[in-house]
Amino acid sequence: MIVDAHVHVAHLARLKVSWETWIGPAGDAGAWAALYDDDGAPIPERVSGYFAGEGVDRVLLFCEYSPKATGWQTVEDMLPIVEHDPERFRIVANVNPHVHHPVARELDRQLDHGAVALKIHPVHAGIAPNDRELYPAYARCAERGIPVIVHTGPSFFPGATSRHGDPVLMDDVMRDFPELVVVLAHGGRGWSYDVAASLALTRENLWLDLAGLPPKRLPTYYAAFGVERIAAKAIFGTDSPAASPSRNVAAIRDLGLPEHLTDAVLGGNAARVFPGLRG
Repeated sequence: MIVDAHVHVAHLARLKVSWETWIGPAGDAGAWAALYDDDGAPIPERVSGYFAGEGVDRVLLFCEYSPKATGWQTVEDMLPIVEHDPERFRIVANVNPHVHHPVARELDRQLDHGAVALKIHPVHAGIAPNDRELYPAYARCAERGIPVIVHTGPSFFPGATSRHGDPVLMDDVMRDFPELVVVLAHGGRGWSYDVAASLALTRENLWLDLAGLPPKRLPTYYAAFGVERIAAKAIFGTDSPAASPSRNVAAIRDLGLPEHLTDAVLGGNAARVFPGLRG
């Protein structure tokens, strides 16, 4: 089973950034443009067909409430895609204390829509991930067995606050919620690979997702730890539309990892971390 655990299928009318900025230099703008109608809404059957054609069996779709940075991508925007292909797609919730109060009530609302995880985007939301405003959401996730995905590393979108992407800030959260399952999105991208890797390798319930990281560069990014050790705690993701799933899957296979670790990265670890992917 191939799992892309980090995908953004935005409603274009609600994006704050330009199409070119959102797609990024490595994205396939032509393929993605064909997935939308004239109003900027994703066409569910085309989105499903795209990921099927890319060989992806399960996809985690991210919503995001970040008016200072990327704009509004509501959980409701994701529902038609899931309804069209409920086997392939799952929703990831998002809360922003600057927008949602109380955050636990909003989280419950999105979980009731079928979300299988919570994404915190401190860099785009403008709040540190260890801010006590987020603690009610973490507490709810701990109670309900919901994994938390946290953006790490910088973002170059206008309005981003990159200092909030330091993964060491999650050390406080893990201390206060030791039962919480946490995924560090982008694996500490940029200036904090070593911190993210150290956290993942010393905490059983903390993982890395590889979204936005060129697979062929992973041995360099994590040279201090060894790519095989990292693979044991890593979850495949593309940050699509910023990268091609099929090309990145092929690049993971080209790393020469033992077969069991390749399988773990491409789907096994995600199935372990996100119970909602099973079945």
